[in-house]
Amino acid sequence: MFDNNCQVCASRVLIFPSQITSLANTDHGIVLTFTCWCGTEQTLVTGKAARADRDHVVAA
Repeated sequence: MFDNNCQVCASRVLIFPSQITSLANTDHGIVLTFTCWCGTEQTLVTGKAARADRDHVVAA
């Protein structure tokens, strides 16, 4: 689970594993594709190769 600031619905929401639609390891980092609660498909690039441009909240 992680938080996302949706640019479409302008909300900060929690994204659950069931909302993840794909996961790909690339040269730019780990690309995670998911569906926001508003229905918009979005991506998040994370991992060591990703640029740390925002704080992440992770819940276990």
